Amino acid sequence: MAKMAKVEFFSAVTMSSSYLPATTDSIAQALEAKNPSEAISILYRVLDDPSSSSEALRIKEQAITNLSDFLREQNRAEGLCNLLTQLRPFFSLIPKAKTAKIVRGIIDSVAKIPGTSDIQIALCREMVQWTRAEKRTFLRQRVEARLAALLMESKEYSEALTLLTSLVKEVRRLDDKLLLVDIDLLESKLHFSLRNLPKAKAALTAARTAANAIYVPPAQQGTIDLQSGILHAEEKDYKTAYSYFFEAFEAFNALEDPRAVFSLKYMLLCKIMVSQADDVAGIISSKAGLQYVGPELDAMKAVADAHSKRSLKLFETALRDYKAQLEEDPIVHRHLSSLYDTLLEQNLCRLIEPYSRVEIAHIAELIELPTDHVEKKLSQMILDKKFAGTLDQGVGCLIIFEDPKADAIYPATLETISNMGKVVDSLFVRSAKIMA
Repeated sequence: MAKMAKVEFFSAVTMSSSYLPATTDSIAQALEAKNPSEAISILYRVLDDPSSSSEALRIKEQAITNLSDFLREQNRAEGLCNLLTQLRPFFSLIPKAKTAKIVRGIIDSVAKIPGTSDIQIALCREMVQWTRAEKRTFLRQRVEARLAALLMESKEYSEALTLLTSLVKEVRRLDDKLLLVDIDLLESKLHFSLRNLPKAKAALTAARTAANAIYVPPAQQGTIDLQSGILHAEEKDYKTAYSYFFEAFEAFNALEDPRAVFSLKYMLLCKIMVSQADDVAGIISSKAGLQYVGPELDAMKAVADAHSKRSLKLFETALRDYKAQLEEDPIVHRHLSSLYDTLLEQNLCRLIEPYSRVEIAHIAELIELPTDHVEKKLSQMILDKKFAGTLDQGVGCLIIFEDPKADAIYPATLETISNMGKVVDSLFVRSAKIMA
């Protein structure tokens, strides 16, 4: 790929003597080319036109857009990076706002090519250096925010956090609310990845405060709601999390954003976690849910079925069959262990229901788990008062007691004594007044 990029670069240089005029006819000629390589060559020649008239500059901007699209379709990430380097003299001829748009557009094109994380990070670092040298603060801040996001995805958390900390101070001083929302939201995601929930919530609150002062695009508002839902789910407040995921889903669904399916997936997760797994099938079969039928929703449906049937075996089957959708999703994976514990408790409760005394080995055989694991879980459930019983470890038995009926006489007696105490205190106060 690097060799191909060098060929493109040198071909562009050698063709400078045979440039094409920056006109709409040249653009049309490139679009009508027989193959992408020929189109790319023609567009490079258009960019070599030395003319700097307003019409020529406009045509060159169009040529850059088309060239970026062709290079992206050909998966030439290095070619896009070299294009950005070659365009630096051109950037001095056009307004800074247009430069920012072109640079961010090319970086976005590189991002659409799979497996280019390292190239994107190197490109962003290079552009940050260039923007510092050219004193283009507006563009530098946005490229740095993009770089921080890429570093977070690459799990280079300390460097991303250092970059964001300095960037937040600078942007707050300039009072750029829209960028501040992006950075605060990114900081919240970063702290969440580092399992620092208080700081993640504080950053999200800052993002919401900044967002309330300006108009926020629907996609950005959906991102804020999605992050809010994730943080509430982490605190086990699944009902509030569900409402936020629903808001995010509506926003992404209206925009046909691919994140809509993840919002819907997390909605279903919340339903399962609050023991409303029966609602999952209804949500999936709704008008909005049917648009996103696929492996993500199938995975959640399999987990919901396992939860409804209180079947550990079905749960483990779902984990095995949908590993990419469940265990490799960091948000769902965080809740799988607690969901597994819930299923295990429900399964054990179902198995011991008919018994007043049962061997632990027999329960372990029925549930298909090691005896010591089952014994440990049963002792934990007894301590948590999930059921009344005791473990006779001498003979390896579980003894289950009947649920003790609450005797109303004790609370009633305590209430009577309390009321009598109040009466005596009142009489004492009155008698003290009479004696005085």
